[in-house]
Amino acid sequence: MADTRPESGSESRSESGSESRSESGSESRSAAVSESRSESGSESRSEIRLLLVDDDPLVRAGLSLMLGGAGDVEIVGEAGDGAEVPELVDRTRPDVVLMDIRMPGTDGLTATERLRARPDAPQVVVLTTFHADEQVLRALRVGAAGFVLKDTPPAEILDAVRRVAAGDPVLSPAVTRRLMAHVADGAADTRRSRARERLSVLSDCEREVAVRVGRGLTNAEIAAEVYLSVAGVKTHVSRVLAKLDLGNRVQIALLTYDAGLLEDESGH
Repeated sequence: MADTRPESGSESRSESGSESRSESGSESRSAAVSESRSESGSESRSEIRLLLVDDDPLVRAGLSLMLGGAGDVEIVGEAGDGAEVPELVDRTRPDVVLMDIRMPGTDGLTATERLRARPDAPQVVVLTTFHADEQVLRALRVGAAGFVLKDTPPAEILDAVRRVAAGDPVLSPAVTRRLMAHVADGAADTRRSRARERLSVLSDCEREVAVRVGRGLTNAEIAAEVYLSVAGVKTHVSRVLAKLDLGNRVQIALLTYDAGLLEDESGH
């Protein structure tokens, strides 16, 4: 049974008319949160609207207590099953969903995939017990922005929520590569050929930018390497997301890894 808390009168989110798959579209919530914080001042910062999804009510209560106490986070709803997520998202309009990956009924992987397929979907951070988990990798592939372990210190979970809300990466490329290597399923050759075929639609410059996103570089660092402005890099990232029908930079990193481009890069 969903337990939805009253929404605050503050409207911290702004809808973007741009393409939902572009970097500007997928990060419209992040921009809205940052902008309204700067406008309202440090004492009345816009809150990050957070939805908690976990089948264990004690876990939800603990997360609510830990995260709701932060001055910049508002717990807008709770759910015990992934099936409740779509309706709750429509009603509470969260910026971030903290999603348990294993739940009876509709699990977090299915719920994440369905949610991230929607236009202007909130970012998802998955909760898991094990860091080297095939389910975690699958969640990242379908659009989760990152993952945290359930025994992660509260301050680090809060930091992950804030980073995702701001549009910053939660996973380092090294963590992503270790995760992928650990759960390799023997289908690497097939994935590589498919990934390279998908990436073939990119221009040379877009491909260079995609590889550097895979390496975990910031827009400013990419700009310095490929001799573009930061705005130009953002435009190229948006085009990569749109052409490949991806939802975030983590998915770009996974695809370039699958294609073997990060190995090629390190070998030069």
